[in-house]
Amino acid sequence: MNYVKMKFSRLNVVLIFCCSCLLSRYSSAQNVETVYSSNIFTPQLFPYGNQQGLPVYTLNSSDRLELEFDDMDATVKSYYFTYVLCDYNWQPVNLNPFDYIKGFTQNRITTYRYSSVALTRYTHYQAFLPDANSKPTRSGNYLLKVYLDGDTSKLVFTKQMLVMEQKASVSAAVVQPMTPQLFNTHQKIRMSVNTGDINSFSAAQQVKVVVLQNNRWDISQRDIPPTFVRGNVMEYNSDNIAVFPGGKEWRWLDLRSFRLQSDRIDHADYKKTSTDMYVKTDVDRTGQRYLYFPDYDGMFNIVTYESINPFWQGDYATVHFSFAPPANQPYAGRDLYLAGAFTGYKLTDQWKMNFNPETSRYETSAFMKQGYYNYTYISVSRSNPSDRIELEGNYWETENSYSILVYYKSFTDRSDRLIGVGSINSRNDRPGFSF
Repeated sequence: MNYVKMKFSRLNVVLIFCCSCLLSRYSSAQNVETVYSSNIFTPQLFPYGNQQGLPVYTLNSSDRLELEFDDMDATVKSYYFTYVLCDYNWQPVNLNPFDYIKGFTQNRITTYRYSSVALTRYTHYQAFLPDANSKPTRSGNYLLKVYLDGDTSKLVFTKQMLVMEQKASVSAAVVQPMTPQLFNTHQKIRMSVNTGDINSFSAAQQVKVVVLQNNRWDISQRDIPPTFVRGNVMEYNSDNIAVFPGGKEWRWLDLRSFRLQSDRIDHADYKKTSTDMYVKTDVDRTGQRYLYFPDYDGMFNIVTYESINPFWQGDYATVHFSFAPPANQPYAGRDLYLAGAFTGYKLTDQWKMNFNPETSRYETSAFMKQGYYNYTYISVSRSNPSDRIELEGNYWETENSYSILVYYKSFTDRSDRLIGVGSINSRNDRPGFSF
């Protein structure tokens, strides 16, 4: 009997330690992208032709990134962009821009188009990075700043960008955690990093690893210590590191056509100059059985059925969301937020849902461009903002994409270098149905 008690006591200690490590790593996550101007909508930065890709540019390569955004003032303005080198924690590095930019430090965005076909009037701006006259020369984290009239104080929005020099190789596998309470609900990333000929005299201090689930910086895990170091190979196998909630396949919203309503639309209100789309009421999916179907892992794709180029021919609509809480009662001591890549996963008043006592529903609206979107709902404690629950349920079988970022900083470097990027998906079978 004493042995059994001791065993359960030890198990509880391990579980508490695991949860505390997870919370500490989540709390240090960095999501620094911000939109400062109310007239800017749908800012995107992604690899050429891949709207769901992580914006990574390899030094001295032919890689191209696309920058896209809309200005609802529908006039022509002088927008500029520049790069700001940041450290591993996304804090600006104290270096002169000429130390990490070859060419001009400020670049004007000269490609723009007025919207056509769409009822909503806007000006669409586009740029391909890096520009021929301005290229990053160091690897690492970069904050792309877009501003007006060549004046950096007139900041419009920022986007996170990664510049890599391929020095390290990454291999990884998604496995079930050994902790019994997490075995069926979470996914663990087991990793191995080979730094090659890089001199890693003190690996624990010089090499840092960040793991992203579905390109999300808000729940990134960092400061992950290696379990074993064998020469230039570091193994990350400890039970309490790189463990993520599995979640469930994302809720979807098909806005590729406003005229041909998808199955997620309850009804629409068509006006002469605008459109309102009402999404069918959502519910808490925690108790629902897991079902596999292809999704965008929380991201979105600007695309249309009825136009040639969705970037300047896609229309906008006011989309109304509603959520029915259990027993039609508001969550006690908690707030509800709409979340997805299109919200930037920002838990702000803009994306906070309000409980309507007349309908017994949480409600909010968003001005969204035509496309295909993934989204979720996040419940947040008012007394403890770090207490966040996505109302989906967690399943080990869920399909998720993971990115492993490897940073290196020698004792003489003034910034963290990004020396390797690995990617892995939690499942490769992709069956039609899975329970």
